[in-house]
Amino acid sequence: MHFHVITLFPKAFDSYLGESILKRAIEDKKIKVSFYNPRDFVKDKHKRIDRPPYAGGPGMVIQAEPVIAAIAKAMAGRRKQDVKIVFLSPRGKQFTNDYASQVAKKYKQIIIVCGRYEGIDARVKKVFSAKGGSANPGGGKTDEISVGPFVLTGGELPAMIILDVIARQVRGVLGNFDSIEERRISSSEVYTRPEVFKYKGKKYRVPKVLLSGHQAKIEEWKKKKK
Repeated sequence: MHFHVITLFPKAFDSYLGESILKRAIEDKKIKVSFYNPRDFVKDKHKRIDRPPYAGGPGMVIQAEPVIAAIAKAMAGRRKQDVKIVFLSPRGKQFTNDYASQVAKKYKQIIIVCGRYEGIDARVKKVFSAKGGSANPGGGKTDEISVGPFVLTGGELPAMIILDVIARQVRGVLGNFDSIEERRISSSEVYTRPEVFKYKGKKYRVPKVLLSGHQAKIEEWKKKKK
């Protein structure tokens, strides 16, 4: 699976993608992550991409043309039916594991568009949401997504969340595919060694059922703790 991230701050992803499971997934070529900075698609020598909004208002708005060019670059040479474009917005549809699973099943190319400042010129979504025609390269395969009922300073953190959750759905990213919580009975409580430890005079023990070896009872306990 290939993730294409449209962002003004690609270095913001370095730390998260450079550690643990996602780092290994990239090294093992289970996933690929590419970045496209809209600043690279402007002719202005100062690389300016933000302008005041029409009709006034606070903050600055990211211009449409450089973002469109960045998305078009990410889509170049790819079949439209393989591409899902995700626009990040606090007003978008709530992101869920079910959504991630469906996207992972249907698409191999995921384009994530990160906003900043007061947002991106709304015409970008109109260009890529319109169906059909070479002038509308999105082919209708676009979604407006929110990771929660709050507003962040930019789309980079939500993009990392979406990338992480969808990447987990790709076979081979997790060492054991059954590690995906959605595919097994998980619990809000987990325990490991030692079986008993003492803290400030009080003993803390692992629940007896987890030591019993009785798989049916263990699964029933897990269901109750979900």
